[in-house]
Amino acid sequence: MSFKVKKRRKSGRYRGSQTAKRGAKERTRGSGNRGGKGMAGTGKRGDQRKSFVINLTGGNNYFGKGRTLRKGHVAKKLEVINLNEVQQKYDTSKEINLSGFKILGDGEIKVKLNIKASAASNSAVEKVKAAGGSIVLADSEENK
Repeated sequence: MSFKVKKRRKSGRYRGSQTAKRGAKERTRGSGNRGGKGMAGTGKRGDQRKSFVINLTGGNNYFGKGRTLRKGHVAKKLEVINLNEVQQKYDTSKEINLSGFKILGDGEIKVKLNIKASAASNSAVEKVKAAGGSIVLADSEENK
């Protein structure tokens, strides 16, 4: 007749010890051995805390190319519009203000257009000039 003796867990052996398997006694005094308190050390290269952050923030959005991490100038996204759309949608007798748009030279134009825009392709500028109109870029006015 043999009966199984309950085996003592190894982790239980460290509970009363001064270091509890953390090395030297001095290491365990502050938060240095842990890498800091709270969210400390959770930056872009904080691999030791990655699972903690992913679980805490509910996804991997904490890391990456967020606007706060980027330095320098970030170009604004411009909406795109073709010349033939400008001709159809807007009153061509007045100056058309399309700030926030980039004009592309797709389509034929038969009317003289005076357009103020944030950007324009070379083909659009050539087509408007050929029709007797003009494209004024808003960025070039700000620089002067």
